[in-house]
Amino acid sequence: MQAGKGPSPAVLQLCEREHTYLRRPRVSHHSTMTESGKPILYSYFRSSCSWRVRIALALKSIDYETIPVNLIKDGGQQFSEEFQALNPMKQVPALKIDGITICQSLAIIEYLEETRPTPRLLPRDPKKRASVRMISDLIAGGIQPLQNLSVLKEVGQEKQLAWAQKTISSGFNALEQILQSTAGKYCMGDEVSMADLCLVPQVANAERFKVDLTLYPTISHINKSLLALEAFQVSHPCRQPDTPPELRA
Repeated sequence: MQAGKGPSPAVLQLCEREHTYLRRPRVSHHSTMTESGKPILYSYFRSSCSWRVRIALALKSIDYETIPVNLIKDGGQQFSEEFQALNPMKQVPALKIDGITICQSLAIIEYLEETRPTPRLLPRDPKKRASVRMISDLIAGGIQPLQNLSVLKEVGQEKQLAWAQKTISSGFNALEQILQSTAGKYCMGDEVSMADLCLVPQVANAERFKVDLTLYPTISHINKSLLALEAFQVSHPCRQPDTPPELRA
C-alpha cells in the first residue's frame, strides 16, 4: 500500500527515535546480480509487501542489496519494460536470490524459510503453522490488496479514505477475533512468525488512513511489541534508501 501524503504520528514518533544497530542491509543501485552474489531486493519504501520481506531478511541476518522501484514517479517505474521483464505483474517486491527471481511477498518469505530456516518463522507444530499461514493470508490476501495504490486509483480520490477505512476495519474485525485465541506476545504465542511480518505493515496502513485502532486492543498490543524489535525498526519505511528526506529517520 503506497497511498497517503505522509506518515502517521505513530510512525513519526518511531522515526524520531535514535537507535544503534549491529547490522544494516547494504544498498546498491545495480540492475543485475552483483559480483558479490548478494540477493537483490526490488522494493519501494512505503510498500507494505516489500516491508514484509525486508523484515524477514533482517530477522534472518541476510545481507542484501536494494534497487528502489518508485511506484509514483514517472507514472510508476514498475510499469517500465525492464521491470515487467522481471515481474510481469508489475508489483514489488521481487527478490533475486540463488539464481532465481521470486515475486509475491509470502512466496519470498516461504522460500527464505525453507532455505535459511534460522530463526524459524513458521512453527514446527502443523496446527500452529496452519494458523500462521491463515493469519498471513488474511492480511496479505484479504485486507491489503483492497486498499493498495492501484485499487485506490480506481476508487477515486474523494472516496479513498472512506473506502480504505471500511476495508481495513472489516479485515481487522476478523483479525482481532482470531488473534484473541492465538496470540501471546506476538500473533502466534511468544515467537515471531510470518504472521507478524504481515501485521506490522498493515497496522501502519491503518494508521495512515486514520482507522480507530482502540477498537483492536490485541492487534495494537502485538504491533507495539513487534516495533520494539530491531528487525522491524531497520526495515521500517522511514529508514530505506528511497525514503524521501522529509520522512527519513
